[in-house]
Order: sequence, then C-alpha cells, then structure tokens
Amino acid sequence: MDIKIPYNEDLRPDTGLYNAKLGIWLFLASEVMLFGGLFSAYILLRTGASVWPPIGLDGHSVAHLLEETVGLATFNTVALITSSVTMVMSWIALKMKDLSKFKMYMWITISCAAIFLIVKYFEYSHKIHEGFVPAHDVYMGLYYTMTGLHVLHIIGGMAVLLYFVLPVGTEMWESEPQRFTNRIEIVGLYWHFVDLVWIFLFPVLYLLN
Repeated sequence: MDIKIPYNEDLRPDTGLYNAKLGIWLFLASEVMLFGGLFSAYILLRTGASVWPPIGLDGHSVAHLLEETVGLATFNTVALITSSVTMVMSWIALKMKDLSKFKMYMWITISCAAIFLIVKYFEYSHKIHEGFVPAHDVYMGLYYTMTGLHVLHIIGGMAVLLYFVLPVGTEMWESEPQRFTNRIEIVGLYWHFVDLVWIFLFPVLYLLN
C-alpha cells in the first residue's frame, strides 16, 4: 500500500511561508554557517600571514597560476550568474503554465552548471599538474576544500534539477501543478545560494591576494 506524506500549501501564520519553504530556509541557514566557518578560517589565516599565497616546501607560490586562471574563474562566474537567471525564468514559465518553456530554461540552467564543472576540472588538472595539490601549502588546502565543497553542492543541485526536468519529475505537474511549482521555487532558492557562494569565493580566492 502506498503511503503518501501529506502536503500542505497553506502559509504558516507565524512565518508567512509554507512548510517546505520554511524548511529550505532553515537548511540554507545551516549552509551559511558551514561556508561562513570556512571563510572565517581563510580570513584568519590570511591576515596572520606575511606572504599570501604562502610559499610551499618546494619554494614556489601559486600566485602566478592564479593570474593565469582568473580568466577561467571569471568565465565560470558568468556561467553561474546566467544559470541563476534561467532558473528564475523556469519558475516564471511554470507560473505562466508553460511547461515547454520551463524545460527549455531548466536545460539551459543544467548546461551552465555542466560548463562550470568542465572548466573547473581543467583548472584543477592544471594546478595539480604543476604540483599545487592540497598539501602544498595552507592556501591550496583551503582552496581545494572551499571550491571542492562548492563543486559538490553544484553536483547535488544538478541531480535535483535533472530529476525535475525529466519525465519522472514532471509527471507531478499533471496532477499537482502548484506543488510542482513550489518544488521548483525551493530548488531555485538552493541554486541561488550555491551561486551566491561562488560570488564570494571568486574574489576571495582569485582577486584579493
């Protein structure tokens, strides 16, 4: 026997939000604390260092590679900002009851995320090939930790986006369109958060050194 979890679209009188939206905001609050801790650690180590990025045991600093890869990071920034815009457009398409446009914008969003990951792969490969691995120095350790965690969030978000754009996810639109629209709004909030994290990572790791 199938057991369905009851879904409530009513707004809570204490928060003005429906339950699922309240849940995602609480989850994002925990994510702010997670990334906030990493940014705090970076700032603490950065302000206490006489040379930044520090020189590793091999006598080399990653500073020159950061200058070489800032163009790739800028391109990735544009890709993620574009994905945020198309994420909003996909939700608007559902509000206008246009499923075909929703799918189009969602595929653009997923494509932008895929482009980000591909570019990041080549950037990682280049740094590792040059010997700048996480153990090279404290900057590289923080760099791989912060960007790697962000990449995991991108991959997780892509998995959810793929679910909702494929038939297994869109079938909810036929029976419960409002619930489906709300789900996309929630996914969109998560996606905007992931993009916002990168907006902070980009200048901190690539420009302010």
